[in-house]
Amino acid sequence: MTLIRFFQRSLSLALPLATCLAQAAPFEMAVSPSRFELTAKSGERLGQSIDLHNLGAAATALSVRTLDWSYSAEGQISYHDELLPGSCRPWVALERRTVKVPAQTKQAFRFQVTPPADAPRGECRFMIAVEGVEPAQQTIIQSGGAHLSLPVTGRIAVAVYVMLGGAEPKLEVQQIGMREIAGKRSPALTVRNTGDAHGRLEGTVDAKDAQGREFMLAVEGTPIMPGQTRHLALVPKGEDGQPAIQPRYPIKASGMLDWDKGSFKLNAEFP
Repeated sequence: MTLIRFFQRSLSLALPLATCLAQAAPFEMAVSPSRFELTAKSGERLGQSIDLHNLGAAATALSVRTLDWSYSAEGQISYHDELLPGSCRPWVALERRTVKVPAQTKQAFRFQVTPPADAPRGECRFMIAVEGVEPAQQTIIQSGGAHLSLPVTGRIAVAVYVMLGGAEPKLEVQQIGMREIAGKRSPALTVRNTGDAHGRLEGTVDAKDAQGREFMLAVEGTPIMPGQTRHLALVPKGEDGQPAIQPRYPIKASGMLDWDKGSFKLNAEFP
């Protein structure tokens, strides 16, 4: 089992997606890694495993399945139980549909991805959904009756990216300036991905506000899908556990932001 490329970073898409249902046992699970970024060759099998950590005081029954997903230019994620056009989920084999993890233990869960020999160059993307279920639902799941509306006590979705045939992102910064993002006016970069795999910007730059206070601006590290143009906020970052300052504009910022295949130099003033 070989992990070609693996990154476990902040702002991952592997986030808890549901809260506990009334009268249900707490969902006290964690998974690692939080996402997979892999390369593979067509016709070759790629095996990986997820560690399931039960942090609770009781054994937890889980179902595991794959989901398709989409990610909008505005940063909104959607999950799809049905196969989307071009889905690579048929290439995925899960170790089993259900697993029970004893209290306070870690258990490995294996999966395999086998792209067909004629798989074209591109990026295979899917989620592995780890969901808490009541024991009475186990039979339904094992018989293949699980679907997206099945009640769960909680869900963690692990994103898996598999680059085939040399697929890679190609990022370019198209604009730097102030922009309204999530209802708040913020320094931002407009970034275009003309490649055939997702990419991310990462890092921080030095900044100084109108009062001469020095601080760091961190770029939003969420993915930019192939063909997407996204507006990524630059957010003040606190240091040593301290809250971030509320800067007074204008802000001057400079530094380097990195991505898988290079970096961008930023030298800008945000009014």
